[in-house]
Amino acid sequence: MDKHARRNPYLFVVGCPRSGTTLLQRMLDNHPELAVANDTHFIPRALGHDEADPDLPLTADLLARVRAYRRFPRLGLTDAEVDEAAARTDTYAAFVGYLYHLFARKHGKPLGGEKTPDYVRHLPLLHRLFPRARFVHIIRDGRDVALSTLGWAHENKGPGKWTLWQDEPVGTCALWWRWQVSAGRNAGALLSPDRYYALAYEDLVAQPEAELEKLALFLKLPCSPRMAAFHEGKTRPAPGRSAKSAWLPPTQGLRDWRTQMAPHEVALFEALAGDLLKALGYERRYHAIPPDVWAVAAQCRKWWADQGGKPGRRPRANHVATS
Repeated sequence: MDKHARRNPYLFVVGCPRSGTTLLQRMLDNHPELAVANDTHFIPRALGHDEADPDLPLTADLLARVRAYRRFPRLGLTDAEVDEAAARTDTYAAFVGYLYHLFARKHGKPLGGEKTPDYVRHLPLLHRLFPRARFVHIIRDGRDVALSTLGWAHENKGPGKWTLWQDEPVGTCALWWRWQVSAGRNAGALLSPDRYYALAYEDLVAQPEAELEKLALFLKLPCSPRMAAFHEGKTRPAPGRSAKSAWLPPTQGLRDWRTQMAPHEVALFEALAGDLLKALGYERRYHAIPPDVWAVAAQCRKWWADQGGKPGRRPRANHVATS
């Protein structure tokens, strides 16, 4: 196998959705040595579970599941290229690595990686499959994540799929953010410092050049000014267009829970995830949660416990009563 193919996938960008993963993906994808795919999701989905031996054989059935997965075409490979990867490998890990080698080669670069936010919950699986891969975990203040999520999620998307969403969307956001961020941090703590790197969204937008220089050091890549200049020639602002679709440069204050979130919403979020906010160094508004909000938080926690770690799998029933 080509020596470059053995280095791929080189990295995974992960994080709770709405935390700046696309911003970071665009920055890294603009590096002259690195191509980063966007939201393919297929690696664990084709397996159908989170248990995989690095030597798992590449069977015809597994190959068919990869091809059939609805987001796999985002990798941009032709059928002939997928055939090439299958012909040159005999395990699932080697096959996926070769796919990212071909993806990088298609973009004229030696290294290929992936940005799929939800992979933040699959770090152990990904590390078993690709022990050389690096994980970059971007973390954003959960209250700002909630503000962004409230305008993005719906019953078929994100935490809107959870049965709790209909009655307590902010409580759902808090549980969802806590679940995603905690999964990444807990798994990252078991990896060596040269494999897992966490950075704050707020730092990245406040001082992108400095943060990207530190990130390049972790990735063992030369720092390129092209990363911070990812938006040049692509920015297209227009009324009503999101920062993502407008290709804006790093911009502070796009969401601000201090001015855009109702007091009872802040209190509910902090009742459910305030300890994690504190552990991450974010300020809390409330140190004493009002009793009525605390009662709603308790019902949200009960809902979470009743799911047994599989939120949203139950039929829509037994909704939490709003206060």
